[in-house]
Amino acid sequence: MQTCIFSFNAPPPPPPLNSSPFSLKTHQPNTLFFTSTVTQRPSILSAPPPSRKLLCKPPAGKYISDDYLVKKISAREVEELVKGGRNVPLIIDFYATWCGPCILMAQELEMLAVEYENNAMIVKVDTDDEYEFARDMQVRGLPTLYFISPDPNKDAIRTEGLIPIQMMRDILDNDM
Repeated sequence: MQTCIFSFNAPPPPPPLNSSPFSLKTHQPNTLFFTSTVTQRPSILSAPPPSRKLLCKPPAGKYISDDYLVKKISAREVEELVKGGRNVPLIIDFYATWCGPCILMAQELEMLAVEYENNAMIVKVDTDDEYEFARDMQVRGLPTLYFISPDPNKDAIRTEGLIPIQMMRDILDNDM
């Protein structure tokens, strides 16, 4: 058993400013920490961490699956999609795995992807993985959606926060 000695020595109290019998001592040594016997305790830092048994397999991107229509892509792939020739609108979802509204939005985007399978391209970007790109795109709140028209003369539409699926349909049908 490895031992460690804890000793708390307080500095001596300062001399009293006046020698009045009514002066109060504000600092007295605490006898709780001063022991005459040395106790041997194991060091926390030297002990190996306890082994943990996994009860279940940890989730590996449980909201991103290979069979989902909305695919997670990198910043470089987004830039290629935006610059490349598209004939359908592009929806970019900036999300985080720890964001509750993002998870709800992911479900709505999957439904939208089924509905607009050949008429829109929907992708997602993890802001934790692509921090610099999210900062450059001025993503301040999550989820943030960018609706980018295939027509380069039209401005992109940006939404922040959880929006209803009908609003996304209206943007795709009327503004793209």
